[in-house]
Amino acid sequence: MKKIFLGTLCAVFASLSLYAQTYVLDKTIALTGDAGYDYVSIDMANNRLYVSHGTMVNIVNLTTETQIGVIGDLKGMHGVAIAPKSNRAFISDGKANAVVSFDLSTLKVIATIPVTGKGPDGIIYDPYSDQVFSFNGDSNNASVVDPNTLKQVGTVALGGAPEFAVADGKGKIYNNLEDKNSVNVIDVKTLKVISNYSLAPAGGPTGIALDDADNRIFSVCRQNKGMSVLDATSGKIIATLPIGGGVDAVCYDPGTKLIFCSCGDGTTTIIKQNSADDYSVIQTLKTPVRAKTMALDTRNHKIYLSVAEFEPGTRKVLPNTFKVLVFKLQ
Repeated sequence: MKKIFLGTLCAVFASLSLYAQTYVLDKTIALTGDAGYDYVSIDMANNRLYVSHGTMVNIVNLTTETQIGVIGDLKGMHGVAIAPKSNRAFISDGKANAVVSFDLSTLKVIATIPVTGKGPDGIIYDPYSDQVFSFNGDSNNASVVDPNTLKQVGTVALGGAPEFAVADGKGKIYNNLEDKNSVNVIDVKTLKVISNYSLAPAGGPTGIALDDADNRIFSVCRQNKGMSVLDATSGKIIATLPIGGGVDAVCYDPGTKLIFCSCGDGTTTIIKQNSADDYSVIQTLKTPVRAKTMALDTRNHKIYLSVAEFEPGTRKVLPNTFKVLVFKLQ
């Protein structure tokens, strides 16, 4: 009887712990500008949020959670990568076929670096090689930029249209190929794709995240409205979880073991990692429609989603409606 009681009690506490991890709206940060938007990035060292926005980057102080400036005069920006060793950041300017660098102390542009790839979109910094990789959607390759010399130093042929990418910090980068329904494994030393993992029957992958400790890849896909969990070594699909429609980004919080999938249909699916091979959806967080890009602060566990209001039935942004929504763990 005692064992049964203790087992029941443990199950109750486990259930309470599961549902205690609920996210709620914390605040709204108003931002300037009326154009479209893409990636959101966090600079942990300088405690800033960089928000892609048409031809500019909105810069938010995460202590005060207010806008402190913009970097403008871009052609059509997508993302920002932080290279801490050089104290620089790098913007993928898709319409200019360039990577634009700015100083993290002064927030001033220091170089516009032409790249041979067409349509730079996703961009990441790889700490293992101390290089920046822009993933070029129009030329099916990645351009490699040295953050110290501010020059392109290499190219990676990808064999498909790249979406988000993530570095493991140990010499590999994982990159979704949207049109091939697969994940590339890139060796940063040779600048070659060394493996390709099929996501079938899932399709249309966009965001990707990594659990280093458990060696798991999280790839979110639009066609099947699902998040695939892969073994990072073998590429074996461990699990597939249902998520919302029109997904873009995915973030993993190792502190809370939560995975966030931000979707354009007005939801963010929150998934609990119970173990490396066991996952469950614990919350469908309601958000505005088209709030599909996101960043996670693993220190305070807040998530930041950019969004604007649109003229009904159009993609035209209404003036003075661009903002970042901040959600916190309740």
